[in-house]
Parts: sequence; structure tokens; C-alpha cells
Amino acid sequence: MAIHVACIDIGTVTVRLSLASVQDGVVHLDSKVSTICNLGENVDKSRLLSQQACERVEDCVARYMKEIRDNSFKLVCCTMTSAARDAENSSLLIGALREFGLEPQVIPGEVEGRLTFLGVAQDFHSQRIIVADNGGGSTEIAYGALLQNSLSVPFVRSTEAGCRRLTEKFLSRADPPTAEDRSQAHGFAASIFSVVEKDLVGLQEKFGQAARLLVCGGTATSLVALEKSLVPYDSSRVHLQTLSLDTVDRLEGQLASLTCSERACLPGLQPKRAPVILAGTIILSELMEQLNFSAMTVSESDLLIGLSLVSAAVVQGFNSPVGWIPNVAEL
Repeated sequence: MAIHVACIDIGTVTVRLSLASVQDGVVHLDSKVSTICNLGENVDKSRLLSQQACERVEDCVARYMKEIRDNSFKLVCCTMTSAARDAENSSLLIGALREFGLEPQVIPGEVEGRLTFLGVAQDFHSQRIIVADNGGGSTEIAYGALLQNSLSVPFVRSTEAGCRRLTEKFLSRADPPTAEDRSQAHGFAASIFSVVEKDLVGLQEKFGQAARLLVCGGTATSLVALEKSLVPYDSSRVHLQTLSLDTVDRLEGQLASLTCSERACLPGLQPKRAPVILAGTIILSELMEQLNFSAMTVSESDLLIGLSLVSAAVVQGFNSPVGWIPNVAEL
């Protein structure tokens, strides 16, 4: 029996919706929508969600709920990630979202990493892989494999290498940022990922070398779109595309030479992503550099796919494959 489930993920930069049917452990995606709401604006400094940012999210969720109902979906799950974890007043937004009939959950970084790994690994059964989810407030890194009957993920790390966080810390003093500011951003990301790499070495010696680095998130997909000048955006031309470290570094140089308004005009880039795309590119460059990968594979399968699978499993009375139980609301 197919389980039809809507999933909403409220991140630091984007709010995303997926409508999917899940049958026999396979996700059939009906639609996927992403809206830049910048919930995490100034959260790194203030540790508070602003009223304006919350209102943007609420307006977006109102539209999503209409789409969910228009498509006759009765089950919906809602997660909140880095910005909601960091902010001291997240309960205010959670309360507002409950008025829509949702049961929002602020999920720990480890759960976020496992859900993302589960989604990405659907294309790489039985392969040892490293999955990185580069978001606005954090980057989750997970290592493991999706085996025939279980998910084996011996390593998950949530880091503070987020594109909005790095933008606000280092790249907002000048437009375009100075070489010194870029260097500081690189140093911050490198210091985080070098620690991750040291921890991964022993695990890969024990369980097996990762065959590839898989990356999801708005920066990674945007870089593919920029490289291909995709207008309009076409997910089929982005999913499972490869970007070399040399290409990422070249794109960083291009982005760094432009003002924010000039970046917003680049073919393939959402204008609202222009303020944070440089920081995201720096993060991905250091991720590959420190983890010793000369290339990364970009995935459109992400947390929303993992969340759909887990929600369907729990609704059917099965064990959650990631060990976390979602609140699935019935409309």
C-alpha cells in the first residue's frame, strides 16, 4: 500500500516542501518546492529569530499547506533545523506553525545528518559513502552505507559551517569581500573539516574507504546550475552531476569578483541566494580539500526523501530506519 506524505523542512535559508508517495521502501516524488525565507538572519549573533523572518516562514508555510490540501494529502511531517536549534525563541514560531495543524520538531544535527544520509543513499545501495548536507547554519557530515536490510551510519557530525553563518561572520564587511575576509572564511571552514577528517580516517580503516563524496543543499545544486547556466532550473540536469575541486575554486573566484547585486544576475543562480553563495562555495571547497576528495557528486535526494521514508515507516507501524520518531500530523 502506498503512503502519501507531505514533508516540510524549515532551514536557516530555505523552507522546502515535498509531496511524495512511498511504497515498498521506495519514494516516488510528486513535487518538490523550495522557498528562500532566511529564517536564520542574524541568529548567529543574536540567538533570536526575528519577527520579520518568522512572518516570512509563516507566509510560506501557509502557501505550502494550501498546496498540500489542494493535492488531497492527509499526512504531513514538519522539521526545523539549524536556525531553530540555535535560537532561544524558537517556541514562538513553533506555536504559530501549530495553528496550521502541524506538529513541528526541532531536530538535532545528528538526526538531520541521518535523515539526509538515508535520502541520498537511495541511489547508492551497499556503497560506502560520505554525505554532506551544506545548509545555511550548519553542515552535517555522515559516513556509512545503506545495506539490504539496514542503515549503517557509524559517523554523523553536525558542524557550524553554514553559508549564512559564514557570510555574517566574515563576508559582510565589504561588497565584494576582501581577500583577507575570504581567507578568514576559508580558515574557519578548514579548521572544522580537518577535525572531521581525522575522525573519519580510523573509521574508514575499520569499515572501508568511502567510494565518493555526495553533497546536497542549495549551494551545491546552485553551483551545478551556474556551471551549466540553467535557466530555468532543471533538477534532472543537476542530480548526480559531478563538480571537481578545480571547478568549485574557479566558481569561487568568479563569485568573489562580483558584488552581491552582480551575482544576483548570474544565469542559474536564484537572486535571493546571491548573498550567501560565496560562503557556501568556500565551505564546499574546504570540505573537499580537507576530506581529500578531488570531486563531489551533487544529489537532489536529501533530507526530504529520508523524512518521507521514515514518516511512511512509522505510519505503517515499522521501526524508524534512523532511530528517530517523527510527529506525523493528520489533516
